[in-house]
Amino acid sequence: MNSRKKIAIIDYQLGNLFSVKQACAYLGEDPVITTNKEEILGADYVILPGVGAFGDAMHNLESLDLVKPIKEFIASGKPFMGVCLGLQLLFTESEEFGRSKGLNLIEGVVKKFQSSYTNGNALKVPQIEWNQIYETSNNSWQQSPLKVCERGDYMYFVHSYYVAPQEDQYILSTTKYGEYTYCSSVIKNNIFACQFHPEKSGKIGLEIYKKFLK
Repeated sequence: MNSRKKIAIIDYQLGNLFSVKQACAYLGEDPVITTNKEEILGADYVILPGVGAFGDAMHNLESLDLVKPIKEFIASGKPFMGVCLGLQLLFTESEEFGRSKGLNLIEGVVKKFQSSYTNGNALKVPQIEWNQIYETSNNSWQQSPLKVCERGDYMYFVHSYYVAPQEDQYILSTTKYGEYTYCSSVIKNNIFACQFHPEKSGKIGLEIYKKFLK
């Protein structure tokens, strides 16, 4: 008899927690939404979702004393997933509303899309749309949750900021938006994180969660 995996979804009062939980439940899992350090450290898998402002998110993580357990869980080598703002928080700092320090688990900066014109059309910020992801030349999706995807698959995005890793080796996928070609997912050891929302990206998004939870 197979026991269910222990999956912790971190609740820091900003995020699409229930849609992530429903995606896992659809796959037959029973994740817990939690701020409890013991539950986080005792989990087999941890997911850090999120929507909202970077500075507010870091403030909440710090006030709830969640920074240390997140770092300890990642140091344990167990699978960790960040979604949308949960990806951005892994970086060194964000340019949102001045400069805000992040978790610095991946070196790099979170930058804002600048309103610009492409072929006479203004770039809409935030990006709220289905957009494509592309495999990078220096990374293989075969060893990641994106193994279930094909080059050019569409995912659902809602964001005004994007991550710029200091080292290209951590870039797992890129996406084009106007004149920007930006990093839309990363992988670093046991960390997988994406700017898009797999839980809102239909069947292929659920397959990404399924692959992550394997």
